Amino acid sequence: MITDLLRRQVLPVLVVGALTLLVWYGAAIGLNAPGAIERVLDPQGPWTWQDLVRATLAMQRPVLPAPHQIAVDLWSGLVDWPIDSPRSLVLHTWVTGEATLLGFVAGALLGIVLAVAIVHARTLERALLPWVVASQTIPVLAVAPIVMVILGSLGFEGLMPKAVIATYLCFFPVTVAMVQGLRAPQRLELELMHTYAASRVQTFWTLRLPSSLPFLFPALRVSMAAGLVGAIVAELPTGAQAGLGARLLTSSYYGNTVAIWSALVMASLLGLVLTGAITLIEKAVLRRMRPAPTRRAA
Repeated sequence: MITDLLRRQVLPVLVVGALTLLVWYGAAIGLNAPGAIERVLDPQGPWTWQDLVRATLAMQRPVLPAPHQIAVDLWSGLVDWPIDSPRSLVLHTWVTGEATLLGFVAGALLGIVLAVAIVHARTLERALLPWVVASQTIPVLAVAPIVMVILGSLGFEGLMPKAVIATYLCFFPVTVAMVQGLRAPQRLELELMHTYAASRVQTFWTLRLPSSLPFLFPALRVSMAAGLVGAIVAELPTGAQAGLGARLLTSSYYGNTVAIWSALVMASLLGLVLTGAITLIEKAVLRRMRPAPTRRAA
């Protein structure tokens, strides 16, 4: 059974990963070859294709870094520097993760409150829902500088502006999913609650909220990923000294493509950890909500 599980789930992942690495190395050699011939090898001198491959995979500023170069820089950023050093990826990841989590919590709460208001008041649905949808038509790259300037003029700097941008991207998926989830109960179920003389609050906690959870948690994962993007984008126009966005910006100034890619990989790992935590919470909550199995009488 274990062998069959490995063959069905682990083997396909390994095969895709191996093919990805093969294509990546091929692309790195092809894209870095002109620069290697121009800056590393002698254009007129004798050299073999093995020399060319070695040169393309060991360039200081390659067009496309090889996977092993990114892994070395990633390990160095995590281990070789103190946590408070500007070169530490742990510091940059913590700063971005802090803004992401704060924006996620604020966005999720805002989305839930808006959804509850929309479901329970038709007037608010007509008044709020079009604006909720319209808010997402504005690119975050255009919103971020405006928010930074306004909040900066009010004395808010550092974490708060980034969290606001993350909130802007987080609340929309939660609002839309919760509206759908709170309306998921069937008419018969609502009439049954009415028969029991349940109030709106009792109907919400007993019926609507449990029915909305399967809609809520997928939206929270999307919201968390969007919040991470918002936090990174918010770090770009501010000239921040810490954060993965600041690391990307600084590395691009100096043409350090290896550091750019290591920051991107770290952002991906941070996103996986945060969304994975939501998945674990989802499984725990839904497991507690399942009715206990009844025992048959002997």
